[in-house]
Order: sequence, then C-alpha cells, then structure tokens
Amino acid sequence: MGSAPEHSRLWSSDGLPRGLIRLSAEESTFAARGFARGEPGKQERFEEVGATFIRGYNAALESRTSADVAGPLNSVEVEFRGFAFEGAAMALTLLDELAFRGATRFGALLNGPGQPHAYMLHVGAGWAYARLPWLRWRIPAAIQRLDPLLRWLAVDGFGFHEGYFHWPRVGERQQIPMGLRGYSRRAFDQGLGRVLWFVMCADPTRVWNTIARFPESRRPDLWSGVGLACTYAGGCETAELEELFDRSRAFRHSLAQGAAFAAKARQRAGNLVPHTEEACRVICGLSAADAAEVTDKALLRLPGGDGDIPAFEIWRQRIHHEFARKNEVKAWTA
Repeated sequence: MGSAPEHSRLWSSDGLPRGLIRLSAEESTFAARGFARGEPGKQERFEEVGATFIRGYNAALESRTSADVAGPLNSVEVEFRGFAFEGAAMALTLLDELAFRGATRFGALLNGPGQPHAYMLHVGAGWAYARLPWLRWRIPAAIQRLDPLLRWLAVDGFGFHEGYFHWPRVGERQQIPMGLRGYSRRAFDQGLGRVLWFVMCADPTRVWNTIARFPESRRPDLWSGVGLACTYAGGCETAELEELFDRSRAFRHSLAQGAAFAAKARQRAGNLVPHTEEACRVICGLSAADAAEVTDKALLRLPGGDGDIPAFEIWRQRIHHEFARKNEVKAWTA
C-alpha cells in the first residue's frame, strides 16, 4: 500500500506540550483584554468572535488529522465559522513550528478542508508567528513559505494579534514591532486597523478619533483594516455604517477596499451574511457579490512575483482605484 495522503496522516503522538499552549475562553472577554466597553450587544458579539477563534484553536490542538479538525470547525454557526478556521490555523502553525516540521499541518488544512477559508488561514498563521520569537523578529523572511499573494495576510494577522493583546503599546503609543521592514509595516497596520474595530467596540467616533492620532501616512492602511473588520465581523447598524463612511472622508476608498476584501473572503467561504451585504451597500455602493467581483477583476494579469511593490499591494491599489473611479463617475453624472 502507498503512503497515506497528507490530510489523513496522524498529527499527534509527537510529544508536543499541547496542554501548555491551550487558550482559555476567558482570553476573549473585554475585561481580560482591557478594551473599551460598548453597547452590550456589540460587546457580546465581539466576545463571541474571540471565543469562536479560541474554540477553533483548541479543536485543532486536539485533532489527529485535518479531517478530524474539519468536523468541529464546520459545526460552528456559518456566520462565525471563518473565525474558527482562523484559530485552527494559528494552532496548527504553532504545532508545525514547535515540531520543526515546516507546514505539514497548516498545509494539510489549507490544501484540504480549509481551502475555502484560505484568507482566514493566512491571517491565523500570523497569530502564531507573533507567539514565536524566532519568527516574530524575522516576519518578512518567515512569510516567504506561504502563498505568494496571500502571505501578506499573515503580517495582517500579526498586527491584529499585537493590537488584541498589546493595545496600549501598538495602539496608544503607536510602536511598530522590531523586525518589520518595508511593506511589512503597512500590512501590520492593516491588521491593526482590523483590531481597532474590536478594541473600540464598533464605535465610529472612537475609531475616527483613534486613527486621527496616527501619522497621516499610516491612516490609509488603518482605514482599510476597519473596512474589512466592519464588513466581515459586523457589529453595527446602518446609521453607524453611514457615520463611519462619512468620517473616513479622504480615506473612503481605502475603507471600501477593505470592505471588498471582506466580501470576497465571505463569498469564497460560502458564508455571506446580511451585515456584509449592508456594509458593502453603504461603503462600496455595491452588493456584496459585486464588491467581491471588483477584487476578482483586479487580479487579472497581476504580476506573478513581488517586485518593488508587492503583488498584494498592486491588487489593493487596483481595487482602491476602481472605487475612486466609480465615485468620480457618480459625481460627474449627478
């Protein structure tokens, strides 16, 4: 008989201290994180997102194969399922790195049952990089093993992790972690913008006030992260989305680019939800499906490798420019 396929190989019995790296659901509470308290419904939602991430993380730690972990992850309510896969990606990346086995477990999930959630899996890998000193200090080199286009999402995940666990340092004092250079600093801010939506409990005024304290050069990426978070994770009503859009002002197209990314991530995973549809309508002026299509068209004839400007950033710029063009046409025909 031939060797078992990658997705069915045993992952346990390797002596790794899984019990020592388990996460408690308490880690996801606003009290534990020190986040700004908000409306009860919003806070409960974001705590549920965090708890779902941890649920996926712990399920992956206990799994023996990628098929084993797929069951618990796919049993999560569809709206929150992507967060469970994100947590699983963090756990499997940690196990891979601690066992010095490359991307055995992470790759099996990515190329198997986690393929529809590829965006979220790359983000989750970045959470793991943040926990391992030999990777966090060399992020630009560490991500080279990942998908040539989506690998920058791991740096986004690194940024989210740092904001989630160390907000006073990276959010209030605005410190950029050592080891980040070049485009990695921008991808880090995209993740920092995403976590800002959670830290400020989806309050548009708090979000605007916080971003306004950052240097102007960092604001486009922060607004892009906010657009992705509010569209993917939700947490606010139409009036608040409209306020967020109004407050973003010169950065509306960055906000729209992030929203379109969120729409595509949910469409690819088959978990589009009403709040994503509404966010796209308000921020992008399009349905979620049409916003996702903008990201697809922007991929056409994209450079195959990273030159002076990473292909990922060229992709983002094309989406940004498309929303700028749509707004110009709208204004001209009004």
